[in-house]
Amino acid sequence: MNKLSYKTLDEIGYDGYLLKDAPEKVLQFGEGNFLRAFVNHFIDEMNEKAGFNGKVVVTQPIAQGLANMINDQDGLYTLFLRGSENGQKVNNKRVISCISRCLNPYEDYDALMECANNPDLRFIVSNTTEAGITYDSSCKFEDKPASSFPGKLTAFLYKRYQNKLPGFIILSCELIDHNGDELRKCVHQYIDQWGLDNNFRLWVDKDNIFCSTLVDRIVPGYPRAEAENICKELGYQDNLIDTAECFGFWVIEGPQSIKDEFPVDVAGLPIIVVDDVTPYKQRKVRILNGAHTSFIMAAYLAGQDIVRDCMDDEVIKGFMNKTIYDEVIPTLELPKDNLMQFASDVSDRFANPFIDHQLLSISLNSTSKWKARCMPSLLEYYKKTNELPKCMTFSFAAYISFYHNGYEKGDDCLMAKRGDDTYKIMDDQWVLDFYYDHKDDDDATIANAVINNTKMWGDDLMKLPGFEAQVTDYLAMIREKGMYEALKCIQQ
Repeated sequence: MNKLSYKTLDEIGYDGYLLKDAPEKVLQFGEGNFLRAFVNHFIDEMNEKAGFNGKVVVTQPIAQGLANMINDQDGLYTLFLRGSENGQKVNNKRVISCISRCLNPYEDYDALMECANNPDLRFIVSNTTEAGITYDSSCKFEDKPASSFPGKLTAFLYKRYQNKLPGFIILSCELIDHNGDELRKCVHQYIDQWGLDNNFRLWVDKDNIFCSTLVDRIVPGYPRAEAENICKELGYQDNLIDTAECFGFWVIEGPQSIKDEFPVDVAGLPIIVVDDVTPYKQRKVRILNGAHTSFIMAAYLAGQDIVRDCMDDEVIKGFMNKTIYDEVIPTLELPKDNLMQFASDVSDRFANPFIDHQLLSISLNSTSKWKARCMPSLLEYYKKTNELPKCMTFSFAAYISFYHNGYEKGDDCLMAKRGDDTYKIMDDQWVLDFYYDHKDDDDATIANAVINNTKMWGDDLMKLPGFEAQVTDYLAMIREKGMYEALKCIQQ
């Protein structure tokens, strides 16, 4: 088979949408699976449906990357959006043609800096992992390139400033809070460290919009086990196949004027521009992530291994739905219909027939996850109703039960038992040490020890009236009836 290229697509008579030539309007730091299945997919849709007419020039953020592979395929790759929508299996494919080329600044730094001369360039997008937006004082202005992403960006912006060209709309997609604000702070630190002139600082702040954004799409990426068969069906060799779930949602914090240049509404895309991303971040953390964390440990101890299978079990799915609809949604600020639709989408996403999402992999670091994802709903529910939320309280007991099963120290884990099966509890070492030290406690003692551990939770849980007694009762119920029967009882 011939490798994917514009020539190959022409030879096989491909009749889908393609944009071969257009000005480069977007500089993208990052060439990995996520950006190609998310941002590049949306830009490709904007090109087709809204006349955006823009190409993306991509640059590797680190020395090892996909530049050669991307350029060998003319920037083209096949994206599969796969999942479940309204209970129906979905598997859609699209050749993405918005990427013009991929640069490796570690081999050709001048090619990256030359992009600063392009008057058509208007957007900068990044996803350089959570560790990407960090200030590294070892970076020097003379570096070609600086090792950190903010260092590279500062040098690029300075070149743009020297060229007396307009600034950019900068869309940070890294998975940290206030990503745009954090990126701007790092740029300011490099301006100070490198002694760049104050007029440049003013230009950075006035001519550039640093947008914090929230991104939401699960991207499994390259389907290694299926790739050979997929390529046979496609009729060409594609070494950059990407896969993602159907659901996608992008929240951009910034002025509405962004949509004049980034026509997301015209293209009908699931992208919104808002003044404050916080309510949407809260919705995602408490409903999507909170649902995961609130039921997966109970589901595992009830005998399940994969999220999708939990959605076929009426008891486990019923517990999840009761948690979301009765206890989480009432604590959130967005309109109820918005929250209800998101919750419905979550059920479809968890039932995705193409993703085997292991419960044990989600259980990693569940102590900090429960505090960040579930505890706020628990506390807010009590504040609003003066009652303990039954499912969320039970989920805390299930968390304790999952960890309290640990009986032996392993390599950076605790070994635990589920019936005849052995599983690993993975968390910070101090958490593992705590549970090992309390492995012989009875229900009341372990509940008291966990709830009063201020390093884990602060002091909010110990102050919650009736919480410790209820958790103790649920631990006894789990021990006496088994987790599955306890999940049934909690819904009665």
